[in-house]
Amino acid sequence: MSNNPLTSEIKIVVELDENRVPEKLKWTARDGGVDGEESKAVMLSVWDSKAQESMRIDLWTKDMPVDEMKVFYHQTLVSMADTFERATGDKKMSETMKDFCDYFAEKLEITKK
Repeated sequence: MSNNPLTSEIKIVVELDENRVPEKLKWTARDGGVDGEESKAVMLSVWDSKAQESMRIDLWTKDMPVDEMKVFYHQTLVSMADTFERATGDKKMSETMKDFCDYFAEKLEITKK
């Protein structure tokens, strides 16, 4: 870490079974009011500027229901479209991404009634 006194930490703890398969995921982000909250899935992407590529960690517990995983992916895609617009100002592409999200939800039959 830098010498900057203003820092924030996000921590993910992964409890594994004997086969190193995630059984429990817990995360803490004290600045956000989260302390040891359980989760069934985590997706983390970081940008490696030198290599010009994203590095990813995708984890889910062995008891994560498939129907919840589908909803998790859909919501993640929607939030990525929103973040893309905020980061780039490209509203047209964000809307195109959201059109795909609608299609994704329809095909998985997870569209809210």
